[in-house]
Amino acid sequence: MMIHDITAKVGPHKKRKRVGRGEASGKGGTSGRGHKGAKSRAGWNSRPSYAGGATPFARRFPKRGFSNAGFRVEYYVANVRDLEKNFESGATIDIDALVKLGLVPNAKIGLKVLGTGDLKKKFTVVAAAFSASAKAKIEAAGGTCTVAA
Repeated sequence: MMIHDITAKVGPHKKRKRVGRGEASGKGGTSGRGHKGAKSRAGWNSRPSYAGGATPFARRFPKRGFSNAGFRVEYYVANVRDLEKNFESGATIDIDALVKLGLVPNAKIGLKVLGTGDLKKKFTVVAAAFSASAKAKIEAAGGTCTVAA
């Protein structure tokens, strides 16, 4: 007999366990929850990291070193190929213009222009940061790079 033969006979779903419906049901009385304590009561749940009063896992080991993660500067990025494709020559490009075109989601964090792709049009680009190759390509095409505060 194969598993698909069994499910065809008994059906695809397991029957729901009806607890608290008398002692004769086998799940009466405490309804399978044991006696007393928080776990026996409605609304109880445990934090995933809770270890029942033991020292938490994160506190069992000595802490060493330092992380710069909290000081990281986040940017939305745009490549010069995106500027070449979406803007006309002589345009002033800033983060608001990119948001309007849908190239970046919003203007909450700064914009960094990266140098992937070729650039032949002349642009005035205002951004929080530029990669060295992007700055070189924009200026070689006759454009200007302005660092926004």
